[in-house]
Amino acid sequence: MVIVAGHLVVDPQQRERYLADCVGIIELARRAPGCLDFAISADLVDVGRINVFERWESQTAVEAFRSSGPSDTQRAAMLGASVAEYDVADARSLT
Repeated sequence: MVIVAGHLVVDPQQRERYLADCVGIIELARRAPGCLDFAISADLVDVGRINVFERWESQTAVEAFRSSGPSDTQRAAMLGASVAEYDVADARSLT
């Protein structure tokens, strides 16, 4: 399993627009083979922060989906980013 997690930094005035522009990619990702979860969401404390969380069955599934990355418009709106991939060997349910 692969987890992609972190955050993006955008101008607070542009955050809602950025998130609205992500709806299509979220829908696409959730239908993609190997996608277990995919979320891009507003941070509840920092108005310029957007949280990213993805969970995939394998690195192959991540690479098959992520052929192009963020659009030029999205990339231009990002003031910063801290996102990483994590290989997961095991998981335990907390519920």
